[in-house]
Amino acid sequence: MTIQISIIGLGQIGASIALALSEHKNLLLVGHDKNVNTAKAAEKMGAVHKINRNLPSSVKEADIIVLALPFGEIQETVGYFKEDLKADAVILDTAPSKNATSKWMQDELPAGRSYIGLAPVINPIYLDERERGVDSARIDLFHKAVTMIAAPTSASGEALQLAADFVQLLGSQPLFADLAEVDGVMASVHLLPQLTAVALLNSTVDAPGWGEARKVTGQFYAQITESSPKGERTPSLSAEVLANEEGVIRVLDGLIASLEEIKESVASADEEALFEILDRAEEGRAVWSGERRSADWLSGEEKPQTPIEIAGIAERLFGFRQKKPRN
Repeated sequence: MTIQISIIGLGQIGASIALALSEHKNLLLVGHDKNVNTAKAAEKMGAVHKINRNLPSSVKEADIIVLALPFGEIQETVGYFKEDLKADAVILDTAPSKNATSKWMQDELPAGRSYIGLAPVINPIYLDERERGVDSARIDLFHKAVTMIAAPTSASGEALQLAADFVQLLGSQPLFADLAEVDGVMASVHLLPQLTAVALLNSTVDAPGWGEARKVTGQFYAQITESSPKGERTPSLSAEVLANEEGVIRVLDGLIASLEEIKESVASADEEALFEILDRAEEGRAVWSGERRSADWLSGEEKPQTPIEIAGIAERLFGFRQKKPRN
């Protein structure tokens, strides 16, 4: 039995998902991206079997739909194709704000369709890469990493297991979490770095003395401000932040408290306190980097004991569909 998986959005994440799935037989991979050149590039690299430029047609026969889109585009996109979904289609998304997305899905999706949220993490060997977009897609982008899985309470156990199987097909390890937990984590590690870059830029660019300071900006300034959103990421980041108000306020309060601690040690000329702050940060980063790159949490009992087969996906996909009553 052939399973159609439609991937909407073929940037780094979407195209990498497609590349990972392309290793498995009995899958028909259909791609769609609003940028024609991006779609053609994904098709050329063999990520998808075919490109469909019409969005509703892209999902019409799909058993699984993957939305690898900026958060700000998801609600409008789902609203555009929701009436074209086949019965019992499963929608997965990779956007960072799960509570808001889950609410939209429950409001927007016709009965019988399922939504499961994914938060994929990239392979640590790519942490230092700066390239983005379809050209940075990698078949092993999700290896040696986890993918957080979150779903509304109404989701069936079969749908959740299907999502876990899907994640393992990507070479990633499933990590179940509730919607609020994913939002909290994403506020810390996804949204806060970008907002920190924004704050640094807004506190320096065009500030008094910037005319001379800009001439001597170096690697530290460039590396930190690189996380500031650009182009279509700007409205999407705004939407993500506002949809995750509680989590964002919490991590911003933490950042402000940390800056105040530094400020106080400088204002009081407390060299020992300042050194302790800097040393604590250095040690914290070293520990994080070592743990993240070794990914020891994937070893031993946490690894899946048996490989996931497409037949298992098909059984879960079609097995939990409601059977039509006999005449």
